[in-house]
Amino acid sequence: MTLTPVRVPEELSARVPAERRGPGRGRDSVRLLVSRGTRVTHHAFRELPGLLRAGDLLVVNTSPTLAAAVDGESGDARVVVHFSTRGDDGRWAVELRDPDGRGTTRARAGGPAGTGVRLPGGVRLELEEPLDAGGARLWWARASGPGVPGMLRRHGRPIRYAYTERDQPLSAYQTVFALPSADGSGSAEMPSAARPFTAATVAELVSRGVQFAPVRLDTGVASAEAHEPPYPERFSVPAASARLVNAARAGGGRVIAVGTTAVRAVESAAGADGVVRARTGWTDLVVTPERGVRVVEGLLTGLHEPAASHLLMLEAVAGGAAVDRGYEAALHGRYLWHEFGDVHLLLPAETPHGEHCSSNCE
Repeated sequence: MTLTPVRVPEELSARVPAERRGPGRGRDSVRLLVSRGTRVTHHAFRELPGLLRAGDLLVVNTSPTLAAAVDGESGDARVVVHFSTRGDDGRWAVELRDPDGRGTTRARAGGPAGTGVRLPGGVRLELEEPLDAGGARLWWARASGPGVPGMLRRHGRPIRYAYTERDQPLSAYQTVFALPSADGSGSAEMPSAARPFTAATVAELVSRGVQFAPVRLDTGVASAEAHEPPYPERFSVPAASARLVNAARAGGGRVIAVGTTAVRAVESAAGADGVVRARTGWTDLVVTPERGVRVVEGLLTGLHEPAASHLLMLEAVAGGAAVDRGYEAALHGRYLWHEFGDVHLLLPAETPHGEHCSSNCE
């Protein structure tokens, strides 16, 4: 099945975080669209604990969000540098963008090799080579002077695109699951599917018998212009989390990934036999319907203008008909898109005995 790309009306972009949309609102004040196969129901996110069941396992990404955008100069031109991924050799994959006062929305070609960029605090970048041979948007660059993590902490800000109203503090981009790393690495863009979770939500889920398996995947920059597949990203699936996934599947529980980053991490650690083993390293896995999923049975994800790879992953988990029906319902129901918006829970189809569709079903 070929999925039709969705064009999202501008007014459906979530321009500010949920907790800043009015008094008495919190991160969990977003809506939750639930797809069970092609059956769609509408909920508040705070209803999530009642929609899952004891024995279910939520796989969550613990990567913290970096203040990954910083102003610099290249030659006589002002640029914004997006720091994407830290390599094993100390270099960073970076993207150069032109500032426009509304976020950093226009990518510029990097290079040529040897191009220098002056950054605050005495840091200087030198572009060395493109990240891949197919394009020049992301380049490997080597930094000299004081370290990049400290410079980002002092002078950086979260990456923002033009659909958001204004810059937000870095705290607005951290999820309740984020754990700081000693080396200053993290995600260039927020693992946003987990943003609506609060400590109270986590506690209620645990009290109902839902477990959590932490994994980590440091996501690189997305692109507002080109929807190429994700670049290789560093990930880690701890042994304890691998055991939790395997035990949940053996016990009949559903393995539900919180975000596409969690899918990519846990599926990268799953063998062809469906067993998840502890793994740390880099993954270039792109989950497609042809490849399929080996362990993930459900997915909680944000509503984003879908890149091809994003839609293909959703189709691999839930099937094309369910994804098409969910996006149709989200548009019809005026759900809010992007990282500060509403969320979509895709679960396997089920028809429990005695269940009746209430007024919030479609």
